[in-house]
Amino acid sequence: MKTSSENFLLEEEILWEPAGEGMRRQIMGYDGQIMLVKVKFNEGAIGYEHAHYHSQSTYVVSGVFEFVVDGVKQIVKEGDGIYIAPNVLHGAKCLEAGTLIDVFSPMREDFLKK
Repeated sequence: MKTSSENFLLEEEILWEPAGEGMRRQIMGYDGQIMLVKVKFNEGAIGYEHAHYHSQSTYVVSGVFEFVVDGVKQIVKEGDGIYIAPNVLHGAKCLEAGTLIDVFSPMREDFLKK
């Protein structure tokens, strides 16, 4: 498996991958320590609650989302951020179509397996 991305990743050259019903993602850069992922959500799409050993930080580019992190619900919108510690149960529901930027450390190897 390749352990790092190219230096420049141009949106129009990266295929969108399915990321669940009503969601798609583009991997925008990574190495073994970090990964940046853009995720587009249709209104009503649900990122079901899950946990993983990666640290995660998420930035809301657009849209409105209801996040649950460790049992706490919060509505977030454009300009807001979310931090998710390793192994913490979390999920999101898209209330208004939008885009999230997720950063993972270490990289999500499972996103690269095809």
